[in-house]
Amino acid sequence: MKHYLIIACISFFTLTNCSLNDINNDIPQVTRVLWHLKNVSGGVAGVDNDFASGVIIWEFKNGNSTLTVTNTNSNTAIEDGLDSGNYSYNITPIGTSSKTYLVINSNEFGSISFASNDTQLIINQNETSTGPVADGYIYTFTKSVIVEN
Repeated sequence: MKHYLIIACISFFTLTNCSLNDINNDIPQVTRVLWHLKNVSGGVAGVDNDFASGVIIWEFKNGNSTLTVTNTNSNTAIEDGLDSGNYSYNITPIGTSSKTYLVINSNEFGSISFASNDTQLIINQNETSTGPVADGYIYTFTKSVIVEN
């Protein structure tokens, strides 16, 4: 009878010796920042298009200066930015202003700014390094962060 009690006690202590802190920190975590296109406004016609989260996603990959766009919008009649694909990009101050501009495939796309504690990205095509224009679009994105192991 004592053997069963000893085996039961050893089994109990062995099975309950788990810890929630047994996370393997040797595996590097990858943090991905995704920008979901929320709204496009402006242009000659004065458009104001809202998009659900996940329909159009931009991901800037700093390591190789690649912008990956996933665009699942099926309505081709409305302005939604870039088509799905990979684009080279650069974010740089251009000219003498204090603005920063997004350059995609060697073409200036618009000025960039951040709002709401850096959770909102605004690309304004009305602000260019050569001066203001009146018929550009304003793209508003919301940020989501994914941590992968």
